[in-house]
Amino acid sequence: MKPYYSFNQFLKDRFGTRVQKITLDAGMGCPNRDGSKGYGGCIYCDRFGSGTGNRDRFPDIRAQAIAGMEHGRKRYHARLFMAYFQSFSNTYAPVTSLKTVYDQAAHLPAVIGLAVGTRPDCITRDVLELLATYTPRLMVWLELGLQSAHDETLLAINRGHTYQEFLDAYHLIREYPFLICIHTIIGLPGEGRSEILHTARQLARLAPDGVKLHSLYITRGTALEKLYRQGTYSPITQQTYVSLACDFLEQLPSTTVIQRLTGDPRPEELVAPSWTLRKQETVRLIQEELERRRPKQ
Repeated sequence: MKPYYSFNQFLKDRFGTRVQKITLDAGMGCPNRDGSKGYGGCIYCDRFGSGTGNRDRFPDIRAQAIAGMEHGRKRYHARLFMAYFQSFSNTYAPVTSLKTVYDQAAHLPAVIGLAVGTRPDCITRDVLELLATYTPRLMVWLELGLQSAHDETLLAINRGHTYQEFLDAYHLIREYPFLICIHTIIGLPGEGRSEILHTARQLARLAPDGVKLHSLYITRGTALEKLYRQGTYSPITQQTYVSLACDFLEQLPSTTVIQRLTGDPRPEELVAPSWTLRKQETVRLIQEELERRRPKQ
């Protein structure tokens, strides 16, 4: 047993078998990139929108999903799957367009759930009403990017929304039968342990169903790369990240599912730090540190 409630364990508890998450790229946009709210996006966001870029190879969502399921069957012997709309903001489109996209994955045999990654300022009641139509048959997760509970940090990273806007979206989603996973980043410019623990405590009060922790890494062509090249931003070390991630996890309720413990950069796109490519090592170090501190999350 891991010293925290892992996503794999949560899914096995619910469905009695392994459930594999398959990542999908629906070619969505983002209001923080197209001029609706701003230009350029978050300073760390790359040309793939924190996604796979699979749309270049498989423009059709159904084809992406089938390929992902086949891979999951071969590598993990999975029989059930959750379709994860990952790249960019996957509620940022007219509802009719969203339904067409979601349906391509939702109606596939062996798909037992949808996970939809998005931003607080892309949550509307119309979108939530659409997603609610899937809940009689599917588990639906809304994955909501926050990154930090500090407005100063959100401004510095050009996030394009405030913490209050996040709270407004969170409480609106809570009116519906969805599970909510919050994304946060450790290592943001200007943040130290106290700021990171403040974000963790704010989330603990909300008691989200899930949390994803990401290490901040620098990829090519981003505004963060410019800061790094100029010497105005330095990424944290692996040891520091492990310690801070454990500090963060210790604040959360034991019922919160930990969906991710670190980021997963593309090797060909990564500028720094190189340790973020050693994902399994970082996860192992976090688990060992948690076990040293206490037996459970």
